[in-house]
Amino acid sequence: MLPQALNNAIDALGHLPGVGARTAERYAYYLFRSNPRISDDIALALSNLHDGVKSCPVTFALINADEKVSEFYRDPKRDRQTILVVEEPLDIYAIEQTKQFQGTYHVLGGAVSPIDGITPDQLHIKELLNRIMPDQVTEIIIATNPSVEGESTALLLQKMLHDQYPEVKVTRLARGLPLGIDLSYADQITLSAALENRTKL
Repeated sequence: MLPQALNNAIDALGHLPGVGARTAERYAYYLFRSNPRISDDIALALSNLHDGVKSCPVTFALINADEKVSEFYRDPKRDRQTILVVEEPLDIYAIEQTKQFQGTYHVLGGAVSPIDGITPDQLHIKELLNRIMPDQVTEIIIATNPSVEGESTALLLQKMLHDQYPEVKVTRLARGLPLGIDLSYADQITLSAALENRTKL
């Protein structure tokens, strides 16, 4: 019963992850009531999204369309001999906010998940292996997510790296209980990792 243009906006917004029908309605109605410039700015940003962003051919981080490689790779202050491996491009920015890591990155593009039909050959594993010799890599830090898929991917990477490049040090981000959490609220994977990675006092 709503005007067709409003229905179209609701349907379009409903494609976003985590946005149900009611939320899409609220977003669409908010945009309708707001200054038309807000809608125009959003429409312009979205129309330029695919043409303005691409993946770095080396690290697979997101870069501007006019860039050749990621700033994390071309910056001479970055240590190319250390690579931190993540599942998705946005994971890089979580690490960068710590201002503790000065190496380079490699984005796998997901994690191995047979249920979802994601196999190792669909990830950027081959490209990671191809970087080791040219960049004289000495350490690879695996920073996949602490999920079943992330753990499986980490084990696969560890085995492949040890088999092909035994001289390269392979490490993982420390895992365990975050500060401020009660034990009763921790999941089994977190508790298991905390026990496995316990430290001497």
